Amino acid sequence: MLAGGLLAVVLLAGCGGGGTTTVVQTVTVAHTTTVHVTVPATTTAGASNECTGDAMSGTFAVVPGSPGAGQIVYTLTVKNTSPTSCYVTGLPDAQLIGSNGADLPTHVIAEQAGEPTSAKITLAPGGSASADARFSPDVAGTGDQTSGPCEPVASKLRVGFGGAPLDVAISPPTSVCERGQLQFKVFSAS
Repeated sequence: MLAGGLLAVVLLAGCGGGGTTTVVQTVTVAHTTTVHVTVPATTTAGASNECTGDAMSGTFAVVPGSPGAGQIVYTLTVKNTSPTSCYVTGLPDAQLIGSNGADLPTHVIAEQAGEPTSAKITLAPGGSASADARFSPDVAGTGDQTSGPCEPVASKLRVGFGGAPLDVAISPPTSVCERGQLQFKVFSAS
């Protein structure tokens, strides 16, 4: 209304002078645009790095009451001692070591043929996983010595992980017959 009245005043004022008067009116229009951005969530469902032996501790110890029918069961337990999560998977990659530090015959096989070996077990800092191994400590098999112990006594188990391996004491130290055959179950959370 004010702009229309101003235009009428200017037009009337222009009539008396005989000239033409041009009035310019400037209008400013502001637009506001809101943009919504969706950021994908970060998941921590599993660790992306395989555990390394230099960031782990472990044991390989007899399961009480397990000896029988020429077989025994030992449990390998590994613990994440690092400040970040990592994972273990499948059958342990293991090597028997004698008291002199020499590698002994070792053959790791699945306890049950066809058992899935790709389970990924995430270990938070302080978390652990275990895998049982069944073997014969005193019944000689093909290729074993026929007098005395079937194989030299193993005092350590070297477990391979990405990066450095982990050496764990075997408690109690034992012979592993059938050329060091260890029938392992896959790692599971413990």
